[in-house]
Amino acid sequence: MRIIARSTLRDFWEIHADSEDALRAWYQDTSQAQWKTPEDIKSNYASAGIIVGNRIVFNIKGNHYRLIVAINYQFGIVYIRFIGTHRQHDKVNAASI
Repeated sequence: MRIIARSTLRDFWEIHADSEDALRAWYQDTSQAQWKTPEDIKSNYASAGIIVGNRIVFNIKGNHYRLIVAINYQFGIVYIRFIGTHRQHDKVNAASI
């Protein structure tokens, strides 16, 4: 999968250093994945939340952080839409962000 944009993850882990290893691992796994359906994601990330609009919510670092992505399965592109704490996540609409 092609991930847009890695800099969003890097900017986040520069502020939340404890998230760096988990975000790097997620990036590595995702960039090597070939997801065609949400079920493909669930087979590797059982705790991922499937949201309308091809949005997926990933738990990062033992559920300390949330990552929301939008996926274009046809073209193999993952768009990072949000990364934040649970408190920040609770204030966004995951389906439309």
